[in-house]
Amino acid sequence: MRRPQDFDVLVTENMFGDILSDLAAGLVGGMGMAPSGDVGDDHAVFQPSHGSAPDIAGQSKANPTAMILSAAMMLEWFGHPETVAAAKRVHAAVAEIYADPANRTPDMGGRLTTSELGGKITAQLRGSPAL
Repeated sequence: MRRPQDFDVLVTENMFGDILSDLAAGLVGGMGMAPSGDVGDDHAVFQPSHGSAPDIAGQSKANPTAMILSAAMMLEWFGHPETVAAAKRVHAAVAEIYADPANRTPDMGGRLTTSELGGKITAQLRGSPAL
């Protein structure tokens, strides 16, 4: 955790992988910002690193960014020029929205709801030119 730049890949048992991924999420702003992918030779699953967060269920406080970035990872994994370009557009839209400090959910010290932040990213994505 002190020198994450020293590692490209960590191979662990599930329990320690969960612990390390939770701790590492703090390096990027928290669990709501941490996308993930489980990639095999032929198949992959992409999802946010965080769990179900029952403590905030139904309150529209969840940060959708990890899910959106997980989708971008999936598009990159497909490896087609069109999907890689789409992933770049998703990353650019997220970066543009986060450039304004007002665009934060409660986990990031803001007041936006899940839908409001997701809507802002979606609107930015619709308005962004193809890369």
